[in-house]
Amino acid sequence: MVVLACIVFIALQRITPGYGIAYDRKWGPAISNRLGWIIMEAPVFFAMLAMWLLSPRRGEPTLIVMTSLFLLHYFQRSFIFPLLIKGKSKMPLSIILSGITFNMLNGYMIGGWFFYLNPAPQYPVEWLYSPLFILGCVVFFIGMAINIHSDAIIRSLRSPGDTRHYIPRGGMYRYVTSANYLGELTEWVGFAILTWSLPGVVFVLWTFANLAPRARATHKKYISMFGEEYSSLNRHYIIPFIY
Repeated sequence: MVVLACIVFIALQRITPGYGIAYDRKWGPAISNRLGWIIMEAPVFFAMLAMWLLSPRRGEPTLIVMTSLFLLHYFQRSFIFPLLIKGKSKMPLSIILSGITFNMLNGYMIGGWFFYLNPAPQYPVEWLYSPLFILGCVVFFIGMAINIHSDAIIRSLRSPGDTRHYIPRGGMYRYVTSANYLGELTEWVGFAILTWSLPGVVFVLWTFANLAPRARATHKKYISMFGEEYSSLNRHYIIPFIY
């Protein structure tokens, strides 16, 4: 998974997935953006839920809490975020299929670790009071707040029927081009801390490998659209003051 993440990161420096601001018909047949997000994000929600309910360890309090955080993220991405999308933009089926694959691989890795592979003493009830778990939860919810707030800023840029593009401002957009991606990356950093696991770290690596090139491409797109007006803002791609 680590090797694949590195390959994906390198490949996405040259290939920009054709959805959102970079939508391109060459990526093949497409469906509505709203439906596309539901189809892409929902499978891992149900897969993780199934792994949890079918596991002999499903009643362990710490695993219940950590799995609930994972499901909370994907419930918001699967069933709340898509319904708030405005406009009539489309998402290619090829992007949806690749997204499902990405989500399911990472979900299987984390669910497998939680319910079948980690040593039984790894997550006792006392783990819920540990500094690492508390710190991870704080970082996780900060990331979720950034993600949701940044999405709300993007939605507020257009009036009904408007198809133009605008520069997002406010929130973490003061520092980065893709504040919504920053929020998601921060969430999974928090998740890696609160689970203190190699699968959690690999998930962060995969998230960065997938979103960082996308943020870079979006940055370049904004510069091509708005020129000096945007470049003068001196924003980084996805991590404030760093990248």
